[in-house]
Amino acid sequence: MPRTAAATCPIVRNSARLTGAALASLAAVALLSAAPAQAQLFRDDELHNRVRQLESQRAADARRIESVEGRAGALEPRADTQARQVLDLNAQIEALKQDIARLRGQIEVLVNDLENATRRQRDFYVDLDGRVRKLETPPPAPAVEAPKGPGPDEQRAYENGLNLVKAANYKGAVEAFGAFLKAHPRSTLAPSAQYWIGNSLFALRDYKAAIAAQQQVVDTWPDDPKAPDAMLNIASAQTDLKDLRGARATMEALIKRYPQSDAAATARTRLPRLR
Repeated sequence: MPRTAAATCPIVRNSARLTGAALASLAAVALLSAAPAQAQLFRDDELHNRVRQLESQRAADARRIESVEGRAGALEPRADTQARQVLDLNAQIEALKQDIARLRGQIEVLVNDLENATRRQRDFYVDLDGRVRKLETPPPAPAVEAPKGPGPDEQRAYENGLNLVKAANYKGAVEAFGAFLKAHPRSTLAPSAQYWIGNSLFALRDYKAAIAAQQQVVDTWPDDPKAPDAMLNIASAQTDLKDLRGARATMEALIKRYPQSDAAATARTRLPRLR
């Protein structure tokens, strides 16, 4: 039987004889070579799993951060609103404090004005009542030389001015009594007319003019019953002008000059309050 080329070829025959051992060796080498690759494959899987876990954790952290930022963003406008409300309330409180301080000052001024007005009005009406009662009975004329009494026109002009005083029309009273004195400068009612001019100016709070008008009564008719009252009115005007030293001096001069007058009695009660 003829041999084949494979059978006759030494290399083939050697290869055939080595096939089993070579295969075993090659298998071993392959196994040894595959083991690191398989181990590397396992490590890659672990790394992939770890990466996936980290990415999952990062995504979860990102979602939590977004949630917190969302809540913070929702709270931020509310915090801004509350802060603005607090600032507005503080501004309102400061404004109210300023209003209260301003009102307190106004109240103090009004209380002081009310006290002064009450005192002036009380003195004015007490004086007015006493003067009216005295006017109802004219002073007795001197026995030696009786002056001529006021005529009807003169009396009406005087009473017109007096009615204006009673009606609290002080400006009109000043004008009426001024016209009376111009028309009847020598009238027996002239001292009273001049006194009521000063008293009306006092009621109008023109204290300097009131002092000048009443001083004219004292200087021109020092013996007239109106002179002590004129001095008392001067002292009242000086008090309202804060000239307490002048008011004390006027009241002391009134007491010394007209000690028995009603005006002097009033001055004695007022003097201690001016010390």
